[in-house]
Amino acid sequence: MEKFIKLTATAVPLETENIDTDQIIPARFLKATDKAGFGENLFRDWRYTKDENLNPDFSLNNPSYAGPILVAGDNFGCGSSREHAAWALKAYGFKVVVSSYFADIFKGNALNNGLLPVQVSPEFLEKLFDYLNSQPSGEIIVDLENQQISIKDSGEAENFEIDPYKKTCMLNGYDDIDFLLSRRNAIKKYEDKQLQI
Repeated sequence: MEKFIKLTATAVPLETENIDTDQIIPARFLKATDKAGFGENLFRDWRYTKDENLNPDFSLNNPSYAGPILVAGDNFGCGSSREHAAWALKAYGFKVVVSSYFADIFKGNALNNGLLPVQVSPEFLEKLFDYLNSQPSGEIIVDLENQQISIKDSGEAENFEIDPYKKTCMLNGYDDIDFLLSRRNAIKKYEDKQLQI
């Protein structure tokens, strides 16, 4: 996985609440067994009209917005436990999703795939939406090392929580196996010590 330490970037606002995994990646696109191609079907039923034209009213299609940060409404990633939702967001180009609440299974799937879920207070989420609505090209700073998200122009900031193990993995670009391999010397010392007992 790619290392994530600090990101300063523009963002896409998606103020809808209770976005479930079937809206993130509809079930009809889950036939593939690898991660290729999921990004093009992210939010497929919202991004396209029934006649397969881009929906101009959907925020991902708004040319004013772009960037690797998705700022979404409350209760993001609810519904089924499909890992494909994290695959689709990552494949589309998102590195961070910000919301005031994430479904637990989605949060775990995101972290396992190098997508950082940043949970903020409802008040700070509103500040982010207000900022992006008034400054579509405004930048947000996500500092994983210090566990802080801030609005670059105003300096307004809030800290966020993350599991310490997952933080270590993301800072170093590790998946679970990479982490174990990084600890192989300590594991060998422990095993050698146990053999001597």
